[in-house]
Amino acid sequence: MARPDNHGIPSAHEEPHLSGRSGWLRAAVMGANDGILSTASLIMGVAAGAGDHVTIMLAGAAGMAAGALSMAAGEYVSVSSQEDVEQADIRKEKAELKRNPAGELDELTAIYETRGLPPELAREVAEQLTEADALGAHLRDEIGLTDLSPPRPLQAAIVSALTFAAGASVPLGVGAIAPHDSLQIWVGVATLLALGALGALGAQAGGAPRRRATLRVMVWGVLAMAATSAIGALVGQAL
Repeated sequence: MARPDNHGIPSAHEEPHLSGRSGWLRAAVMGANDGILSTASLIMGVAAGAGDHVTIMLAGAAGMAAGALSMAAGEYVSVSSQEDVEQADIRKEKAELKRNPAGELDELTAIYETRGLPPELAREVAEQLTEADALGAHLRDEIGLTDLSPPRPLQAAIVSALTFAAGASVPLGVGAIAPHDSLQIWVGVATLLALGALGALGAQAGGAPRRRATLRVMVWGVLAMAATSAIGALVGQAL
């Protein structure tokens, strides 16, 4: 039996779409990836500079705390700015619908014509959608705003901070128990495994090819850790 979807439209089958996950998935993947890679690179860099075990762990812990708070602040500001822009567009469209409803109807008709509908049908569709929900029709078809993934600044900030800390705990935990003389090897291997797993999980959640996503994060992880280790070694020699 057909069941109504979220808009009351009968549907013969449920068809979940992955785009609704984009907001939280982006924040979660970015946070965890940055937590793993930045903390691991920091540990590798300090270790390459001949730091003792306590100094290395202190740097890693400070990096985890600073990174989590920085990610939270950055995500909150970024998503809040996106929300401000969208709200400004909504206010502008409301005002235009009040000021010039006929012109807005013509504009909506023209949009449907450019998408391939005959003029008469485009006009009829525009009139029907305007009667049902004029603002929603213009936001969706003129501006491209939908309710699939509305901006949630606080959610993005919390998710980013928590996932960064969770990701950072991997190299930090491994570094804490690894022998000092082989710490870089242990942290490097654990980081690559964690990055690969994260890339695969993120790709699966987002419906993307897992192999490409996994390879991408692992390659960039190797480059980041190698570069940081080289810089740490050079600074250590200079000091």
